[in-house]
Amino acid sequence: MTEPAKYWSVNLGGTIALLEAMREIGVRTIVFSSTAAVYGEPERTPITETDPTRPTNPYGASKLAVDTTLAEFARLYGFGAVSLRYFNVAGAHRTDDGSWLGERHHPETHLIPSILAKVAMDGWVQVFGDDYPTPDGTCVRDYIHVTDLADAHLRALQACRPGQHRVYNMGNGTGFSVRQVIDVCAEVTGTEIGVDVTPRRPGDPAVLVASSERIQAELGWRADRDLRAMATDAWEFTRSVHSRPR
Repeated sequence: MTEPAKYWSVNLGGTIALLEAMREIGVRTIVFSSTAAVYGEPERTPITETDPTRPTNPYGASKLAVDTTLAEFARLYGFGAVSLRYFNVAGAHRTDDGSWLGERHHPETHLIPSILAKVAMDGWVQVFGDDYPTPDGTCVRDYIHVTDLADAHLRALQACRPGQHRVYNMGNGTGFSVRQVIDVCAEVTGTEIGVDVTPRRPGDPAVLVASSERIQAELGWRADRDLRAMATDAWEFTRSVHSRPR
């Protein structure tokens, strides 16, 4: 919210540069990581792909602009494009050799790895606002396991058709509040987690929950892993990271 130009430059400017390069060399198939943030404050939940798009922050607005650009490139240049509108991606993936692949952002902005990192370092978890119009006052979000998301990408790539831009929501259709996620992480780690409530962040909608019926019907995709599996896998990855010699 404080530096909106960065989002427009990277998300929209970078994508246009990529699409022009693709057009020049004759590559016209693309799967784009879009976001639930394009919907802003939804009128209803679960959200469908035909619901109004009214982003409340530069991140969502710039991603929506990319979706529009992809539709134009499909119409004008014959691109085959699919936009996957992620809700909240979590978890980690265990490889064949037993090692874990997970997320390590600096700074970390995703809820589950933030909670688990605090647990690993005996810290407190920061909660941004507990006065939202939700059952416990904290934001409600839909979560999807990264391995399920990877499967959706493979299906989306096969579904790209020249001249078409398709849009699919990526979630499991169930909303969990921030406090509920903290409780699941506490159960998985066997640790009591301290909470520090701070004011809301600008641009955060109260509730974002997806309907994934379209991708289920058209591509046969389904979210197989629940919130506990996401927290468990992410915790295994976190422990593997913190146990490594530095």
